[in-house]
Amino acid sequence: MEDGSIIELYWKRDESAIAETSQKYGAYCFSVADNILHSAEDSEECVNETWFRAWNAMPPHRPDRLKLFLAKITRNLSFDRFASKAAKKRGGGELTAVLEELGGCVGAADGTEAEVEAKELGRFISGFVSSLPERDGNVAIRRYFFAEPVADIAKRYRITENNVSVILSRIRKKLKSELEKEGYI
Repeated sequence: MEDGSIIELYWKRDESAIAETSQKYGAYCFSVADNILHSAEDSEECVNETWFRAWNAMPPHRPDRLKLFLAKITRNLSFDRFASKAAKKRGGGELTAVLEELGGCVGAADGTEAEVEAKELGRFISGFVSSLPERDGNVAIRRYFFAEPVADIAKRYRITENNVSVILSRIRKKLKSELEKEGYI
């Protein structure tokens, strides 16, 4: 089924949208989650949560590219789950919970300002990645957005792992320089 038809199912609140999404993008979303979590059980839970979040987001949101929309949801859920597990390993996660609770009480204006700054930074980084040569931009996205292992990226582009590491190192240095020029650092 085409993405536009799947999105229409969501807008019509037709539950078959989830089955169609799962059939078309289930393996892809699982791969995104598993690259971050390295746990089949956790990855499957994130994928299931992705369908729930997509259901709640459409409407009102109508994504231009369903695959990327789902990948972003899966990625964010996976990073949240990873951070939560890491926090629990460091002492039950209680400190994290307390800081989150306090964050909702303190400095609402700062939160809005920080959110605006984060969006501006996101647009800047997106433009930066778009300005890179195609392969370098793709390598950066695979590593830093999808959290793919260097070895997998090397296989995909038929280059050595060392070459991937050098590309990423150069991208980071160039990005840092650009961020300094623009006053983000």
